[in-house]
Amino acid sequence: MKNILMVEDDSTIAFAVKYAVEQESFNLDIASDLNQAREIVSTKVYDLILLDVMLPDGNGYEFLKDLRKHDEDTPIIFLSACDEEVNIVMGLDIGADDYITKPFRVRELISRINAILRRKGKIQDNKKIIKFKNISIHTLEARVFKNDEEIILTSAEYKLLLILIQNKNVVLTRAQILEKLWDVTYDFVNDNTLSVYIKRLREKIEEDSSKPEYILTVRGVGYKWNGSDTNENTI
Repeated sequence: MKNILMVEDDSTIAFAVKYAVEQESFNLDIASDLNQAREIVSTKVYDLILLDVMLPDGNGYEFLKDLRKHDEDTPIIFLSACDEEVNIVMGLDIGADDYITKPFRVRELISRINAILRRKGKIQDNKKIIKFKNISIHTLEARVFKNDEEIILTSAEYKLLLILIQNKNVVLTRAQILEKLWDVTYDFVNDNTLSVYIKRLREKIEEDSSKPEYILTVRGVGYKWNGSDTNENTI
């Protein structure tokens, strides 16, 4: 049974989520503030943490920053009423794996939890290294390099990158990308979040994100990965 910690001061939301996820055979503990959360994570290991941003004794961003100093692996999903792009970007930049805005559908949350746990527990691709000019993806290690320097991607950004390169030179609609990205029906997903991920991935992958070479926009349709890999065996 997977253990999940939910840091949430709204007891109505917390216990509704607890009931729903425990029907899916997860175990969920609840912390109503950051002090309680810090005490709990110091004594118990969790497979995933659901984290509110605004809490009575601080904000989730600071909690995550502190957590990442000694724990780089535990997946974090922010659950927040803050839906501005700057808040989403900040959460992802400091190491969150996903960001869901309130109000949300519980089935959406469970699907995203399952998707992240599957992604953490499996090898994404059976090829060791995929290369595109100055970009190389070490799939067995889930690491990405640009000009031989490692690029730090969130798990969502990494999965988005794999989706694009596995469909290289094929135009994918936003709906197709969202469905593949979350392994759920795209209606569950905030479309604005995909725009944020594309923007952030371009900033990390491209030499000039304003003139992308790899991640191209096909106006009115979606996106495609432009180029051929340099491996003997293609995807």
